[in-house]
Amino acid sequence: MKLALLGTGMIVKEVLPVLQEIKGIELKAIMSTPRSINTARELAKKYAIPQASCDYDEVLSNQEVDTIYIGLPNHLHYDYAKKALEAGKHVICEKPFTLRLAELEDLIAIAEQRGLFLLEAITNQYLENFKTIKKQLPELGDIKIVNCNYSQYSSRYDAFKRGEIAPAFDPEKGGGALRDLNIYNIHFVVGLFGHPEQVKYLANMERGVDTSGILVLDYGAFKAVCIGAKDCSAEIKSTIQGNQGSLAVLGATNTLPEISVAPNGQAPEVLNHNGDHHRMHAEFVAFEDILSHQKVEQAKEALAHSLAVMKVLEEAVNSTIS
Repeated sequence: MKLALLGTGMIVKEVLPVLQEIKGIELKAIMSTPRSINTARELAKKYAIPQASCDYDEVLSNQEVDTIYIGLPNHLHYDYAKKALEAGKHVICEKPFTLRLAELEDLIAIAEQRGLFLLEAITNQYLENFKTIKKQLPELGDIKIVNCNYSQYSSRYDAFKRGEIAPAFDPEKGGGALRDLNIYNIHFVVGLFGHPEQVKYLANMERGVDTSGILVLDYGAFKAVCIGAKDCSAEIKSTIQGNQGSLAVLGATNTLPEISVAPNGQAPEVLNHNGDHHRMHAEFVAFEDILSHQKVEQAKEALAHSLAVMKVLEEAVNSTIS
């Protein structure tokens, strides 16, 4: 994988040292806005990236680049992904894939027409602890209740209340708790149980954006609640309750740091199979393997999951009760 990175924000700075560790990934370019070009040049120098640019066409014309990683604000994902696909590049895009379902469907159609890979960078689906949870589910019996809480007081919330609107709180730029923190809960639940029968989102709205909210997913035989908040905090934890036992994720659904499994009447057992790698390591190992070995079916499965999540997201937005 010969990779160009779009963006110089926190997520790109976080992933760069991870990418350096993975065999088969070559860093070829990094792109920023003109205002951040000095940051791009500093990162290029630090990580031995040959090209630092603020010109997207220049990056796309680089024959050394075969894959584009989009680490830009949410509202830019669709346009930059579409242009990359049209230029014949594979795309790895940060969550949420796009703001609207139709946009993702359009990207999928373009990727299929051109025989390109289109993948969403969503950490929890590739972590070993997620695979462990899947294996443990039958031990819980009939699932009755799922509860995920990812509530974290945002460092930008006080500024938001003063009227200083960062992209993370800008509804026009895909901001809000649903697409920022709760999206990890949605990926977690849909990754385990598939698409629900009904979706309803009860949001706390300020200045037109959901600063926190409760997403209710009805699976018929059981119910799931996904809580995401940027305006308040609580213990970050998720639980899956069955009639033969329960399972808890002790931490955020984007890292799944530890799992506690408690069959009825027994003491809980704490498990952790993630290892010492950064949370983004497993997903990029998988992406490199998919691209280098042309694992089309695996890519299709990942894309089908992303599509199911996007359908939930769109249903949630359309059902918002504030």
